[in-house]
Amino acid sequence: EEDNEEWRPSEPKTKTCKADRPPASKKLKAPLKRTTKRTEAQASTQPQAPEDPTHLKPAVLCKPAAEEKTKTAHVLANTGKSVLPARKKKQMKEGQKKSIAGGNIKKQRSNSPEEEMANKSGSSLSGFKLKKEEQVEDEDFTFDEPCPKKQKTSRACLGHPTFSPSSAIYVHFSQLLSNLTCVERWVCENIIMLLREDNTVPFVVRYRKDMINHMDADSVRDVQLVYQELCSLAKKTQSVIQTLKKDGVLTTDLEQTLRSCRSVDELDHVYAPYKKGSKLTKARRAKALGLEVAASALMETPQTLDLRKWLKPGVEGLSSVEEVATGVEHILADMIAKDPETLTHNCPVTIQSSVSKAALKEKVQGKDIDKFQLYCDFTCNIHRIQPHQTLAINRGESLKILTVKVNIPDRVKSDFSRWCLNSRWRPKTMPREEHHLILKNAVDDSYKRLIQPFLSRSYRTKLTSAAEKESIAMFVRNLRQRLLAGPVRGSIIMGVDPGYKHGCKLAILSPTSQILHTDIFYLHASSQQREAEKLRYLMSKYSCTKVVIGNGTACRETESLFADLISRGNFHPLDVSYCITNEAGASIYSVSPEAVKEMPDLDPNLRSAVSIARRVQDPLAELVKIDPKHIGIGTYQHDVSTSALKAALDGVVQECVSFVGVDINMCSETLMRHVAGLNVGRARSIAEWREQNGPFINREQLKLVKGMGPKTYQQCAGFIRINPQTRTCRDHFESQGPKGKGKAVISVSTSFNPLDQTCIHPESYHVAQRFLSIVGGSTDPIGSSQLRQRVENKLRSSSMEELAKTVDTSTETLQLITDGLTQPPGFDIRQNFGQADFKQGIVSMSDLQVGTVLTGRVDNTALFGAFVDIGVGRSGLIHKSNITPDKLPVNQRRRSLALGPGERVEVRVLNVDHQRGRIGLDLIRVLQ
Repeated sequence: EEDNEEWRPSEPKTKTCKADRPPASKKLKAPLKRTTKRTEAQASTQPQAPEDPTHLKPAVLCKPAAEEKTKTAHVLANTGKSVLPARKKKQMKEGQKKSIAGGNIKKQRSNSPEEEMANKSGSSLSGFKLKKEEQVEDEDFTFDEPCPKKQKTSRACLGHPTFSPSSAIYVHFSQLLSNLTCVERWVCENIIMLLREDNTVPFVVRYRKDMINHMDADSVRDVQLVYQELCSLAKKTQSVIQTLKKDGVLTTDLEQTLRSCRSVDELDHVYAPYKKGSKLTKARRAKALGLEVAASALMETPQTLDLRKWLKPGVEGLSSVEEVATGVEHILADMIAKDPETLTHNCPVTIQSSVSKAALKEKVQGKDIDKFQLYCDFTCNIHRIQPHQTLAINRGESLKILTVKVNIPDRVKSDFSRWCLNSRWRPKTMPREEHHLILKNAVDDSYKRLIQPFLSRSYRTKLTSAAEKESIAMFVRNLRQRLLAGPVRGSIIMGVDPGYKHGCKLAILSPTSQILHTDIFYLHASSQQREAEKLRYLMSKYSCTKVVIGNGTACRETESLFADLISRGNFHPLDVSYCITNEAGASIYSVSPEAVKEMPDLDPNLRSAVSIARRVQDPLAELVKIDPKHIGIGTYQHDVSTSALKAALDGVVQECVSFVGVDINMCSETLMRHVAGLNVGRARSIAEWREQNGPFINREQLKLVKGMGPKTYQQCAGFIRINPQTRTCRDHFESQGPKGKGKAVISVSTSFNPLDQTCIHPESYHVAQRFLSIVGGSTDPIGSSQLRQRVENKLRSSSMEELAKTVDTSTETLQLITDGLTQPPGFDIRQNFGQADFKQGIVSMSDLQVGTVLTGRVDNTALFGAFVDIGVGRSGLIHKSNITPDKLPVNQRRRSLALGPGERVEVRVLNVDHQRGRIGLDLIRVLQ
């Protein structure tokens, strides 16, 4: 971010433009109930805009269902009761039945938005159908392009649902989701069902692969967000309708218009004139005078229209034919502006930014315009503008440095008028000249006064929404790669928080992250030689061979000092090496309640040194303690929707922690909070149970923890490990239920189960035992070479599909079982990921020459390129134009920007700007 100051965030936004949202059905005739409560995800997430809302129009989407489905819909519509649980029990397999254990379905189904719509209208979302893609010129702007093809999910299932509920509730929502997300409809049906049962995304992605056709976590979250947005839009539409009905201004036409809105912006556009406190619009004043009948007659039977019939001398607005004609024009202009087809008319648009007058006046007083130099005279087709450019322009506008406007060419007005008069708003019969003039004036007035301002706002909103989506996707990807960096195991590590006046803070940690020693060394003072001797003694005493230096103040000087000491053999006979790590967020963490609780007797400055060392020992366990926005994983964190960013980052943290797995007897309470199904309260309960009763012997004992119900246990059990090294076997264990009212005594096993140290879910243990009996093995030597050989031999002689049928399970579940049985004890999915690079020498920026070829590691990625640490104290930038598919491995060519934090690359120096401290790089290849 320092290398690209013009895009550096300055202050958080308190309010952001909402994204375009999917349409509510024009045929949604019955009102919606207000839901009594919302889920946490719905409350905290602002879903992303769907792919193609502009190509939707009211029409019947689905063909009539089979007779049985029709009966189901009829029962739902007339009684308000669902027959879903009974049908589920008939269709679900044994392994899936556990997902509805404990009677959760009944509770979770209540007040579901899509069920209420089905109850009241039978086919609440059947009014949507994709329009055929219109042919537009190259330069024409059409914001929401249709998906070019169905999203690839997997080779499995061949497009047939693993489990597809027959209830009419799902049919319409799933079809609409399929259209908007380009995911097969049966997959959308299953995702809706799984989400309504409170299944977490990590659980669904790992243990319900067959139901989602092997979609990854990001794709499932995309469908989830669009689904939530559909429910949210329908709920808001119903709320507006109820308000207008209460105020006595709701008409059939107005209700139809509200229900046909395809986004929140459109809904607000239609609702704005009717809000309490808003001025009475020109159209409403004309309607109050009774001129709505005249406007309707002009469109239906213009030959019979005589405006003189509405004359009322002395009444304002009706005292002359001209006033009557003006009133009719206002009504027609309002109708045109609120028509869905009118608002989706395509037109070429550009966005322009320039220096504001206020900024020019204040420049003498120090107003910083240089950071926005690229955008002081900037014009770009709205269809081609890049996401980072949109966010930079928005930031400049919020700082009152830039003035931004949307330019719609003058010819668009004439094209629009011609289209309205000759096509969309053409009267049914030939009107007289004076009536045609009224209609023409209405079209011109509607465009200038209503449509053009709305479209300008709408385009800005859509641009911001698309840019935020890209920015958040980049954050998510950076965070995932940062969290999943390979841990450095088995080494004593020294963490160094560099400093000048207040010295360098040091912390030496054991291989298990226990604090062995902390101290402060003044390595940059006059007593440098004496401090170096003390440092050598300390490293010899603890046999410390690896040093981790934070990249903050005095990092460069501290790195030079260690490189010099190593080159002079100061630490002989120890083979010492060092690395630089990003210390972003360490100072914030050091004064946080978590740090105080974890290290109560340690000075906050020394806590940051501990955090720096632990970031290399186990990046995941340490970084989850810090707000993702503070760990240096991207740009524009203050320019995107706070709630959407938080929801996305929290989701990827949960995904990473869950997929890596946690040793329940060792992990911190903070780490436990991010396991799928757990939260702050449940993590605290587990930690308290562990303190009172000692280590867990098996996963089943989790059922004894307060607040651990069947659904929570199902979601978290597969991601929790009970490793033999961290448990303590006890001769006697009394099974007690959790203390609390209404809690029954729970009987659990008191023996260790070797499967508890694997990724195999407890719901599949019986399948694992059947498979083991077939291969002739047992659970005792989990991960041993003998068991691995037996499994591999069996897989060579029989296919995975045949074995899955033999043990009565799906191939996906059997694959998880074989992985769990053959992976060695303590297996970590991060072991194949890149670790921190430890080095013994340095290169200075002054040594760089254009054309020099270097290797480095990606430190951070932004929307405009990737920053690479090449060991010279400054990260170099590979602009995205230099990241081309031919330079990338095949498996990375479809990824956004294709590079992420932690990846090793070979680069060539393109330019060096010593004055500004900038290095331009070209990507040669990605090192595997």
